[in-house]
Amino acid sequence: MTNLPMFPLGSVLFPYLPLQLRVFEERYLVMLSRILADEPAEFGVVLIERGQEVGGGEHRFRYGTVAQITQLAASDGFVGVLAQGERRIEVLEWLDEDPYPEALIRDLPELDWDDDLYPLREEVEQAVRRALALASEFTDQAWSPDVELSEDPTAAAWQLAGITPVGPLDQIALLRSTTMEGLLTAVLVYTAAAVDSFRSPWPEE
Repeated sequence: MTNLPMFPLGSVLFPYLPLQLRVFEERYLVMLSRILADEPAEFGVVLIERGQEVGGGEHRFRYGTVAQITQLAASDGFVGVLAQGERRIEVLEWLDEDPYPEALIRDLPELDWDDDLYPLREEVEQAVRRALALASEFTDQAWSPDVELSEDPTAAAWQLAGITPVGPLDQIALLRSTTMEGLLTAVLVYTAAAVDSFRSPWPEE
């Protein structure tokens, strides 16, 4: 267990996926100045359950991911941050904000890869790419259907979980997976449900 600066967001960060932020609130600028003194420079990301990103006072989910800063760029009125999702965490207790959010956290166990899962991983990848192609017909998607995945199977599994076009509650459920097979199977199930929703006819007026 350890204390970690936290950045609640309106989106879910997964391990092995990038995070881009425009930091302009004073409290988070202070947070950046403090964590950049350490190596690696890290903060936790959790999904906001209710409320807004700006101003504080929001309710937050307990599960999230550590983001490791890889690049900074100062601009007019904000600091651009590029970070990478690392390990998963659970928030045990929220601490006093001084001035930014901070929490007592524990690391969640890593998911062990088994080469017997390769056929399932291939099935999941095909399903996710099809879902992204279908979803792009209705709304702009953050990820292209032909996005390149890591050659590392564990990283690729988390990347598939992060890019499949499902809602934040499904993403939280994926993030809480306890086995690699469970993660891949859940991605397959949620992706199929998303595809069904895309194909459902619009209700008549």
